[in-house]
Amino acid sequence: MRLEIAKWTLGPALLVQGRRVRRETPVLPEPAGPREGATGEGVPIRVLVLGDSAGAGVGATSQDEALTGRIVAGLADRFRVEWWLVARTGATTASTFRHLERAEAFATDVVVTSLGVNDVTGNVGVERFLRQQAALFALLRGKFGARLILASRIPPMDRFPALPQPLRWYLGARARELDRALQDFLPDGTGAEYLALEGELDAAHMAADGFHPGPAVYEAWGTAAARRIALAFGGVVPD
Repeated sequence: MRLEIAKWTLGPALLVQGRRVRRETPVLPEPAGPREGATGEGVPIRVLVLGDSAGAGVGATSQDEALTGRIVAGLADRFRVEWWLVARTGATTASTFRHLERAEAFATDVVVTSLGVNDVTGNVGVERFLRQQAALFALLRGKFGARLILASRIPPMDRFPALPQPLRWYLGARARELDRALQDFLPDGTGAEYLALEGELDAAHMAADGFHPGPAVYEAWGTAAARRIALAFGGVVPD
C-alpha cells in the first residue's frame, strides 16, 4: 500500500527522473567474447546463464570478466564445462520466457538466471512476477532438462548511483518487494533455488554507468554460483 501511495503521489517526479536517467546514463555495450564453449577436465556439466544486461556482462570488459566467465572459471578445475550465454539488455522474465519458447531446445544441467531489474522498472507486480518466474522454471526443466536453477538475487536498486532521489528510493523498495517474494517462493521443490549474493553494491563496486555490476561484483556472483553448482554436482566446493 505504501508503494502504491508513493507511486501516485510521486508519479510525475518519478516519470521525469526516469526519462532523464534514460537520456543521460551512458549506454555501456555487452562485452565481447564467445557466448558458448567448452573447457575444463572432469565430470561433464552443462551450464546456461540466462537473463538481462547484467547476465550479458554489461560493465565488464570481456566475457571472461563477466558472470559467465567467472562461473566457468570456478568450475573448470573439476568439471568439463559446456556452457551457453543467452542474455540481452532489456530482457524481462516474460521476454526471456518467450525467447526460450521459440528457441531450439538443447540439454542443460544448470541454469543461472539474472532477471528482475527490468521487471522492477516495468512495474510488474509481485503475483505476476512469481507466475512468470514459475512458468520460466517449468520451461527450463521441461524443454531444456535443467536439474538445478539458481535464480539470482534482484540487486538493491536503492544503491545504484545512477538513480536520483526519490526514484532511487522507489525502485529500491520495488526491487526489495520482488526479491523478498522470490526468496519466499524458493526453493520450489523441483530444483529452483534462490542465489543470495553477499557484499555491498555501491559506486566503488559498480560500472561507470552507475547502474551495472563492476568486475568485483561479477567475481563474487560467479564464485557464489560456482560453489553452489559444485556442491550439487560434485559434492565439493571450490576453495
